[in-house]
Amino acid sequence: MFEQIMAQIAAHDTIIIHRHKNPDGDALGSQLGLKHLLKAAFPEKQVLCVGDDAGRFAFMEDSVMDQVEDDTYQNALAIVLDTSASHLISDERYKTAHALCRIDHHLFCEQIAPIEVVDSTAESCCALVTALAMEQNLPLSPIAARSLYTGMVTDSGRFRYDATTHKTFERAAFLMQQSIDLNAIYQNLYATDYEQARLRAQFILKIQFTENNVGYIYTTKEELAALPVSTFTVSRGMVNTMADLKGVQIWVNFTETDEGVLCELRSSRHNINPIAVKYGGGGHMKASGACVKSREEAMQMLSDLNELAGEE
Repeated sequence: MFEQIMAQIAAHDTIIIHRHKNPDGDALGSQLGLKHLLKAAFPEKQVLCVGDDAGRFAFMEDSVMDQVEDDTYQNALAIVLDTSASHLISDERYKTAHALCRIDHHLFCEQIAPIEVVDSTAESCCALVTALAMEQNLPLSPIAARSLYTGMVTDSGRFRYDATTHKTFERAAFLMQQSIDLNAIYQNLYATDYEQARLRAQFILKIQFTENNVGYIYTTKEELAALPVSTFTVSRGMVNTMADLKGVQIWVNFTETDEGVLCELRSSRHNINPIAVKYGGGGHMKASGACVKSREEAMQMLSDLNELAGEE
């Protein structure tokens, strides 16, 4: 499955790895995991990671991005990970690379690279990078294993989501050969302090419902500015406060920012991806995201979700 990508890796002395903006655990985990797989397999090559800051995933080892000069791209291979649409890629210099490949697990939106491996049945991009390591017999370093396992855990919802299959556990078992400290990973990912618990309670009290029982939270710029946490913590971090409510099969978290309204869409039953795509986003059947220009457009999206929730 990865033969063409491996041929490009073999043909280039410099590999620069990209992923989507505002990285989650899977984006960063697949990026760092691939970097350290390739560094172990090809120590003579220069393998670099670029993009915006790691945010709440800064606890991951080697998560500070490399500083790369523009001319480094001239003879380099760029690999884009965990990204379904070109406008979501962090650092647009991938366009100037000598060659370009992509590995992704989202529903297909557009072709980004001449050589692509896109498998939407995989629960995470980290799973696909792990499959590459397994198929190509790449040496698995401890940091690569920890990075890939962290991304696999986060994108599978601790192995709860529908996309989790026997392949997920086979790949996780492969990574576990490196004696991963699971307690350390889960502590960094899920441990909460009192202030975080209070914040979660605050957002639970903000939940509203449409006539067809779509749960939603709307946070204004003023409310966001008053909170002592990152935008990511509010947008991505609070969406699943609505996940286990009885009778709620679709839920969405709206967060106003200077760039627009971040929309995190989730579902336990319906395919909400087409609605995310309609508003310039993408993702998976039951977990997608988008950024719209205004509150009015966000409410139009909510109306579409409400209509979807009313269908049999």
